[in-house]
Amino acid sequence: MPKSMSVVREAIAGDEADDGMAERVAAGRAKKQAKAGRKVLPIVEGVVLVAALLAPLVLQDYLTVFATRVIILALFALSFDLVWGYAGIMSFGQALFFGSAGYGVALLARDLDITNILLVLPAGTLIGLTFALLLGGFLLLGRHPSSVIFVSLGTLTGSYAADRLARGWYYLGGQNGIPSIAPMSLGGYEFTEGPSFYYLVLGILVVVYLLCRFLVRSQFGLALAGLRENEQRIAFFGYKAQHLKAIIFAIGGAIAGLAGSLYAFHEGFVWPNMVGVVVSTQVVLYVLFGGSGTLIGAVIGTVIVEGVSFWLSDNYREIWPIILGLLLLLVILFRPLGLISFVLGERERVGSFGAKPKETEKETKKQTEKQTEKEKRNAAP
Repeated sequence: MPKSMSVVREAIAGDEADDGMAERVAAGRAKKQAKAGRKVLPIVEGVVLVAALLAPLVLQDYLTVFATRVIILALFALSFDLVWGYAGIMSFGQALFFGSAGYGVALLARDLDITNILLVLPAGTLIGLTFALLLGGFLLLGRHPSSVIFVSLGTLTGSYAADRLARGWYYLGGQNGIPSIAPMSLGGYEFTEGPSFYYLVLGILVVVYLLCRFLVRSQFGLALAGLRENEQRIAFFGYKAQHLKAIIFAIGGAIAGLAGSLYAFHEGFVWPNMVGVVVSTQVVLYVLFGGSGTLIGAVIGTVIVEGVSFWLSDNYREIWPIILGLLLLLVILFRPLGLISFVLGERERVGSFGAKPKETEKETKKQTEKQTEKEKRNAAP
């Protein structure tokens, strides 16, 4: 009898030890979750913003001009990341909205002498939005759902057709484009190349970025994330997938139009390549290199690709495209999620939706208190 009682006590002690071990494991897991819950994305965004704000203070004048062009292209890349990174639409014609807006504001400046920033930038945004609605309505809102290949080839064809039209239309300047565009103005002040134009463009990029961040973290963004992962399941839940695609496609076109307007006034001229296939492919590389579906990845990718291209073209003038191509190929092969994947986890890339999770610190404290009570009971005679 005493022997059986000792066996029972040992069994109970073993069960309690197992419970204590399980609770310690749970507490350790809670600590790990708390550590993993620390957001890296805001830190990356803050570092990029601070670097952008300080850049004109340390860069030479010609590099400030180059940096302004890069920020405009980053805004353009942001439009493509919305379309592809969040909705899964491979648009090989994003330059169509970028270049058409550039041509539109150039014609306003040349023919109507309209250069006021409060008129030309909304006009360029509206032009990009209109072209995106027309092309998106044709490609995405048919009777049957459009395949990825159909949309890709359709946007590519639209960009190529716009390029040929611009080259052959004398009113648009043909091969030479529209040169000598008057500077953008606000009242009596003209925005010329330099710090003023740089900070204007940076401010616009920050505002658009915050709006895009709000959009992709909203319920609409949750639907887009589901659309990208499994379109059939989203359609089963009652969402009109093609309508969601058309909406985000139009928003991307509007942002591209805004970028094209800024680019036209910054460069002082527009030319057919702005609506062509080359620029459309270029923006794809920006997002691939930086990391799609993160927004900040598109910005980082643009800065790195343009910066490396600038340095290579200055030091290796004959073979720099080959070197750049090899670098891009290596990144795509070994880091298919882009450079941002070095610091950003998959969970944070997808984002958090709905109610916030419970605080892990309180859970850890409760687990510790339970474990202490167990140990006291075990120690009692």
